[in-house]
Amino acid sequence: MTARLNFFTNAVATGFARHLVAADRALADAGLPAATLELVKLRASQINGCGFCVDMHAKDAAHAGESATRLNLVAVWREATVFTEAERAALELAEQGTRIADAAGGVTDEAWANAAKHYDEDQLAALVCAIALINAFNRGNVMVQQPAGGYEPGQLH
Repeated sequence: MTARLNFFTNAVATGFARHLVAADRALADAGLPAATLELVKLRASQINGCGFCVDMHAKDAAHAGESATRLNLVAVWREATVFTEAERAALELAEQGTRIADAAGGVTDEAWANAAKHYDEDQLAALVCAIALINAFNRGNVMVQQPAGGYEPGQLH
């Protein structure tokens, strides 16, 4: 499979991606656990069918020490016992934030309140921004049919 547009060589796409990556790096200082960010990015990417980002975030998380069990259960986190209550709240926020078009009103007050029990305002801001950002990456990759499987941990960091 070959991408319809090469994001890595096209000047416009590369310039845009550089800004998205810089935005992602800004979230690192919000005090949100790195594992939570990777789980959220992985779950949104699964929902959006972005193979490239599923591959990338699963590999980066594993490289950072995340267990195969937890990574394998992200898609079914509601039935899994391996996630903390805070991670579950973040995953719910990620799902509802990713599926905005599927539900009138977007993220429910209940999901927001649950996340706010576990994360301070800066961390909530980082979660919202990370969810919006990964959705942008997912949509671009899905549109151009970016192939999955060849990502090496840390390749784009």
